[in-house]
Amino acid sequence: MRYALAVLALLVSCSGMAQTYPSRAVTSVVGFAPGGGTDTVSRIIAKTLGEQLGQQVITDNKAGAGGNIATDHVAKAAPDGYTILLGNVGSLAVAPHLVQSLPYDPLRDLAPITMAVVFPNLIVLHPSVPASTLAEFIKLAKDKPGTLTYGSSGIGGAGHLAGELLKMMAKVDIVHVPFKGGGPAMQAMLGGQISAYFATPVAAGVHVKAGKAKAIATTGPKRDPFMPEVPTVAEVGYPGYQATNWYAYMAPAKTPKDVIARLNREIVKALHAPEVKDLLNKQGLEPAPGTPEELARFIESEHKTWGRVVKEAGIKAQ
Repeated sequence: MRYALAVLALLVSCSGMAQTYPSRAVTSVVGFAPGGGTDTVSRIIAKTLGEQLGQQVITDNKAGAGGNIATDHVAKAAPDGYTILLGNVGSLAVAPHLVQSLPYDPLRDLAPITMAVVFPNLIVLHPSVPASTLAEFIKLAKDKPGTLTYGSSGIGGAGHLAGELLKMMAKVDIVHVPFKGGGPAMQAMLGGQISAYFATPVAAGVHVKAGKAKAIATTGPKRDPFMPEVPTVAEVGYPGYQATNWYAYMAPAKTPKDVIARLNREIVKALHAPEVKDLLNKQGLEPAPGTPEELARFIESEHKTWGRVVKEAGIKAQ
């Protein structure tokens, strides 16, 4: 009898919380410094989301360890819907395979809310590289194994993983050169210190238009709307290849389902708002709202894909 009453009290409590949620500010935690991609997306969405919820949505930057510090913070936060994460592929799908003794398990300790944005990498070459297409670049790599280089914003990042997946599928030896961020990597490519760079379309687009870089392929499942003339890796000889960047909203695992449903409904609505879509599009980002179930399946798929790449490529943490 006491057990039944306790369960009933818990259900009533959760129902009451869901009905009054939110009654104070909601914190959106990001794992990178202000001005970065995740931070920018969080702030763009936060304004409209806050207006819809009737409460302020605050972006909290907990930078470090490729987003793992922020992810661990949210995994251990109170499961009440007031602390959520805008995480990325690194902390949610790659870190478990790359970091020993990771203090959280993204599949167990976090509850999916919705995907926020998805965007591809753009493979760009220095003008001095004697190749203008992906096929020519791969042929060059096969003719001169170990001589071509590609840069990324760091070991285990989206660009690094995209490059290693291409190496595996094309069976080529191209040397990875990691940098401490996308800015230094781009400058190295523009300066000719590296042959290629896996960049975001917005970051690389201006240099491609100026003739300072050659765009040969995008890494997503479809052509990027900002550079529709550039083919995908998959369509030029490597079907099944896909390496996208993505940011997704997550909550602590035991957050009540009614609260997750409310957050999903409001974030999806915000992502459909014209002003949010316009601001994201200007950053080269495509809103990709969906259900918690869809996000859960996607993260499980990414977890398996990048686990295999990390293992087969022998990638080690910095």
